[in-house]
Amino acid sequence: MGFPDDEGDDDAPAEESSGPAKPEDGGSDEPAGQTRESRGTGGEQPSGRPSAVDSGPDAATTPPPREEWSETDGPREPPARRADDEELGWQIFVYDVVSSVLAVLVVGAYLYAVSGVWPPMVAVESRSMTPNMQVNDLVFVMEADRFAGPGAHGDTGVVTARTGREVGYRSFGGPGDVIVYQRDGNPRQVPIIHRAMFWVEAGENWYDRADPAYITAEECGETPNEGLRNCPAPHAGFITKGDSNGRYDQVTSLSRPVKPEWVVGTAEVRVPGLGWIRLRSAAANDTETRTRHPARAAPSRPEAVGPHP
Repeated sequence: MGFPDDEGDDDAPAEESSGPAKPEDGGSDEPAGQTRESRGTGGEQPSGRPSAVDSGPDAATTPPPREEWSETDGPREPPARRADDEELGWQIFVYDVVSSVLAVLVVGAYLYAVSGVWPPMVAVESRSMTPNMQVNDLVFVMEADRFAGPGAHGDTGVVTARTGREVGYRSFGGPGDVIVYQRDGNPRQVPIIHRAMFWVEAGENWYDRADPAYITAEECGETPNEGLRNCPAPHAGFITKGDSNGRYDQVTSLSRPVKPEWVVGTAEVRVPGLGWIRLRSAAANDTETRTRHPARAAPSRPEAVGPHP
């Protein structure tokens, strides 16, 4: 008896599937590269937006730390900007200091070029030149022969008070030049700033030429006990006197007649009060010198007017 052939014979060709093949071993049928977190109602992660991360139960309630600040502090600046401002402030400070030092050096060099004297300014420390110069005045000094006045004695560049009266030349309220000189030619002594009264020659008996109001003896003598000091003149030079002093410097033995080489310069201009800083600084230095080296302490200077060494 014959049997009919089965419709599902193994020799029949397999029917091709029109849908995508499912992965084996229980694999997911989701597109490649799509994670579980990206699934949602839309099926895709929005572009450029990070996924939420759960960092714990307090993540949503704990605020980030904040810098203490109030409205009275003004606008808030980032730390980087504050650091830049501090660095800029230091740069400005250094620039100001350097420019100030350079300005002082330039002014000092200019004054030296004009005056030919260093230092070109001296401070008045006594009242021997009042009222024409006061204590704490700062006086600009110039080399005597740079701009000599009319009737200057020889090549010294100094006009004496006696000649100044004759030619009508005046400075600092009186006839003749006010000079700064080294006492007895000693550069270690405090310089003197007094008026040049007249010139004497070596060995000259200048008693008769002196103003009787400014001498203490009645004649010239070989020794101070015998008569007028420094008379006859031990050498040629200027007889000098402070405007408010009652005696010539040579009568009080403040100095012998002033030789031209002892003259530092002539006083030209004074600035009231500006010498105070110099005198205070010099006084502090003198105190320190006396403390450390008593034997080197500067001698008393009752008539001294001028810069400290």
